[in-house]
Amino acid sequence: MSRITSKPEMAGNRRSAAALPVTIYHHTVNLGGRAWTLWASAKGLIRVSYEQDQGQLPAGWLNLHAPSAQLEENAGVFAEMGVINLLERYFAGEAVSFGSLPLDLWGTAFQQEVWKGLMQIPHGQLATYKELAVQIGRPLAVRAVGAANGQNPIPVIVPCHRVIGANGTLTGYRGGLKLKQELLALEGITHVGAQGHERFAF
Repeated sequence: MSRITSKPEMAGNRRSAAALPVTIYHHTVNLGGRAWTLWASAKGLIRVSYEQDQGQLPAGWLNLHAPSAQLEENAGVFAEMGVINLLERYFAGEAVSFGSLPLDLWGTAFQQEVWKGLMQIPHGQLATYKELAVQIGRPLAVRAVGAANGQNPIPVIVPCHRVIGANGTLTGYRGGLKLKQELLALEGITHVGAQGHERFAF
């Protein structure tokens, strides 16, 4: 199981300045033909971003969560963490476990609950938004679970790509359905249609 540090929920989803890490580390690697940027605090991985990500840009996201932090490009931090090796093996088609990685999840208590639920979906398996909601004990919060899934800051490692619509289609993905298909294909899942034109189909 990943070592997870949960951040306290603040008004407007902002974190207390006193609790902010001094330095945020980042490093960009090429994985599966795409550039992926890894971000980490001293406590663990905080975000994985990529060019096709349609969510909030890293600069805006960091300004929201850690406006006074200093940025430092540091490949060694991520090499020591082991995340680069694990991701390279994952994109080579190996069924790796990311459970050894330290994660520093930044989000509301509910979002963190959903993200931890995502990490219970095994490699090569799928779950619907409804099933995920039931799994975390929130059976009536399917739409909220879907929204939290879409705000996942650590894709691939926190596997939001393994969640599909109730109709069996891929539905939305911040990086686009093509990327979602590619990630699932790496795990041997090729039978799911990319027909979800709505953000979430519950």
